[in-house]
Amino acid sequence: MKILCICLSSTLQRTITFDSLKLERVNRSKYYRLDASGKAVNSARVLEQLEPGCSTVVCPLGEKNLSAFTGAAERDKLNILYATIPGQTRECWTLLDRTAGTTTELVVGEPLLEGADELKAVAAAEIKILKIINDMLPQVDAVLLAGSRPKIWSDDLYATISGMTRDAGKIFLADYIGQDMTKTLAASVPDIIKINEEEFRATFPELADQPLQKAITEKSRQLDNIIIVTRGTESTYAADRGQFSECPSEKVTALNTTACGDSFNAGFIYEYLKNRDQSGTAAEKLAAALQKGTWCAARNAELEAPGAIR
Repeated sequence: MKILCICLSSTLQRTITFDSLKLERVNRSKYYRLDASGKAVNSARVLEQLEPGCSTVVCPLGEKNLSAFTGAAERDKLNILYATIPGQTRECWTLLDRTAGTTTELVVGEPLLEGADELKAVAAAEIKILKIINDMLPQVDAVLLAGSRPKIWSDDLYATISGMTRDAGKIFLADYIGQDMTKTLAASVPDIIKINEEEFRATFPELADQPLQKAITEKSRQLDNIIIVTRGTESTYAADRGQFSECPSEKVTALNTTACGDSFNAGFIYEYLKNRDQSGTAAEKLAAALQKGTWCAARNAELEAPGAIR
């Protein structure tokens, strides 16, 4: 099994642990950890824990802190194929309050790249990323594209990647919303769309007045695909070409909820691919994949590292 994970908003994730965190005070942490991150990178880390060697990550990396990202990725045995861009890979901070049991994530805005030389370098990086994807597609079973698209990339880049994946006959899981999803659907429908309830309502406003279960079922029938809608600590709703399914969440004592959705993606696509050619009904296979995704999300919540199940 081989899965290509595409992350166009790579992140250096600094997870900082406090005994207690108080606003408007000086807070001293116990320690911190630094991880190669971004939604699809987190998914790849989970996939590698499920089956070493099954994933490859394609991503852009800033020149100025390149070694910090690649060093963290190497520590986790992630196979990274990257194109460099000017400046730095963005950083995010996750603040863990052990006493309150809360997770606070601070996401830094994307660096601004406006000079002619910088924009030329970004255009070259985009071409390189597309070439890497094109070269990798014959070698993989599925593509997972997740996360927001930084404004430095072409407006139709996600739709282009979706079309390339469709033309190659590979399974495509899309975890993004807004204009990128609208453009993607106009070009080619992803095999699997996974978003949360708020994102689903925003992406398909024509269904806003319908009960969520009915809306998901109707949209998956219309698109002839699988739609998964996660709902936080509530059960996950899904529909496979108009056949509705529900998977209960697993109640855990959460330590770090960052990347639970990314961990779900990894577990789902892994189990979905594993069972694709096995005996059983489509409903049974969907249920098994939802259960695996839920299990991975729960294990991730119990650990400090983003995108980890052990």
